[in-house]
Amino acid sequence: MKTYFVDSFTNEKFKGNPAAVCLPNTELDTKTMQSIATEIGFSETAFIKQISDNVYSIRFFSPKTEIPLCGHATLASSKIVFDTTSFENIKFINRDNVELLIEKIGNKIKMQFPVYDTEETEVPQKMIEALGISEIVNKRYSPKNKIILIEIKSAAELANLKPDFTALLNSHTGISGVLVTAVSDNETFDFHYRYFWPWAGTNEDPVTGGIQTFLTKYWAEKLNKTKFNAYQSSLRTGTMSTELVDDKVFILGEAVKVLEGEFVL
Repeated sequence: MKTYFVDSFTNEKFKGNPAAVCLPNTELDTKTMQSIATEIGFSETAFIKQISDNVYSIRFFSPKTEIPLCGHATLASSKIVFDTTSFENIKFINRDNVELLIEKIGNKIKMQFPVYDTEETEVPQKMIEALGISEIVNKRYSPKNKIILIEIKSAAELANLKPDFTALLNSHTGISGVLVTAVSDNETFDFHYRYFWPWAGTNEDPVTGGIQTFLTKYWAEKLNKTKFNAYQSSLRTGTMSTELVDDKVFILGEAVKVLEGEFVL
């Protein structure tokens, strides 16, 4: 099975978020795909299959479970399709039949994702302590993604968070992850964020695109604007641009291929 490793949301190798992109020649069952994703060990492995012309099915797996939607693995998959075909536009269809429209714009890739609402929520004190947060500005919950959003005051504090992941995992059940965000402390970016998800994947996702399905709308309402430059202040770091247009969010980013080979099944 042709397999690629791609660093997403960066133009530098060994930065951004690594994803595996697999192109199976035969039908693979869910158990096999999960085993492959666990073997590779990246936060996401994508399996893509051409349906017709520039239309592909796509499924995403963390080392622990299947994920319905993933930004950086979609970006990585788009990079491979654009590099190996003459297409300028492609469409991915995920397991929930959500259509992801992708466009190549020079060295960058523009992805169209749906927008999801957030609602008020309570955050357990044990979670706040496990994250090492001193003060919360706001807290929301994305039911569609099963992700808690916590806004804090300082981008510097966000970058310096050192969560106790054992305590974090034990602080809540029934969620996929917790997103911590803060307004930017420089003019280059509008907001910073980090994403922790030991419940469904790895301890921390290096760069996360899928959370823009609700995070971009959150900051649009707070900052009264629709276009953003976002910075993920993880160890590997990553950047992207986003734009809110009605019920869609457009995510613009770059990706770098770092490995090409054959996965032996």
